[in-house]
Amino acid sequence: MPKMAKICYFCLKSGILCPKCQEKVRSGEVTELDLKVGRLLLSLEKDFPTLQDVELVKAIDIDDILVIIVGRGDMPRMLSYGGKIVKALEKKIGKRVRILEQGSSDRKFLEDLFAPLDVLTINRIWLPDGTMETRVILRGRRRGLPIPIRMLREIAQKVRGMTLRVEFAR
Repeated sequence: MPKMAKICYFCLKSGILCPKCQEKVRSGEVTELDLKVGRLLLSLEKDFPTLQDVELVKAIDIDDILVIIVGRGDMPRMLSYGGKIVKALEKKIGKRVRILEQGSSDRKFLEDLFAPLDVLTINRIWLPDGTMETRVILRGRRRGLPIPIRMLREIAQKVRGMTLRVEFAR
């Protein structure tokens, strides 16, 4: 069964929440989207047994992209079967899906976010107003990205609180 960090397996499977899990939903600790994605992963478990060991941390909806944050070390499981898990999720949800890993370094997070392009350099830029931007230089062309840059910036902002400046080197 996919482990959902904050909801018990029985509640996820049955769709009926115990008082503890109801309180987590009521407080906003767990969203309806988290529950929906958890149930969806549970339904795919028969076809993809590696999902039994995946921890679903959070699901975030950004325009026509669903970002699924999984536990540390679970990304290879989600991307196994030649990407069939992600394709099945995209088909059932009707949106593009991006898998990211919780607790990874900033560099790993950015590499996963901008895949399949290579991250050449990451710099922090301190601006005169005291804020910070993360400058990412990618190898390749903008056309190599399956998701528009503005959406990737929004994902970085929502997931990690990072403000990105993206450049390309050839």
